[in-house]
Amino acid sequence: MKKILILMMVLFSSLFAKLENIEVNAEFLKRDIKIIDIRTPSEWKETGIVKGSYTLMFFNEKGGYDTDAFITELNKIVKKDEKFALICRTGSRTSMIAQFLSKELGYDVINLKSGIMKLMRDGYKTTPYKKSPLFLK
Repeated sequence: MKKILILMMVLFSSLFAKLENIEVNAEFLKRDIKIIDIRTPSEWKETGIVKGSYTLMFFNEKGGYDTDAFITELNKIVKKDEKFALICRTGSRTSMIAQFLSKELGYDVINLKSGIMKLMRDGYKTTPYKKSPLFLK
């Protein structure tokens, strides 16, 4: 009975989960939506960040991660039912993480496909990264 109840809860929560995949562009950045940059501090320093975005590393420099710590910090930035966007270098990492956040945890996520590199190729001027307390070690 417990297994059935848990299964029903997971299925029910996935009905409300939303995942959008949008090709990132300067026009999207004008929307009033929080953008979480999940890259690493060295990447933020190298390219800069989207103005007003939140820097919250998911994978560290060696490819390791701490899902629980990431979710704890994410919940300080967005509410679970609040739509937000994820950006990384090219969209590969955000594709996986957005899927997980949406399908497994019920967040309303937008995956910004092609990432910061596309924005820069299109002429977008990033903001220099200044150390933020919102990244995980």
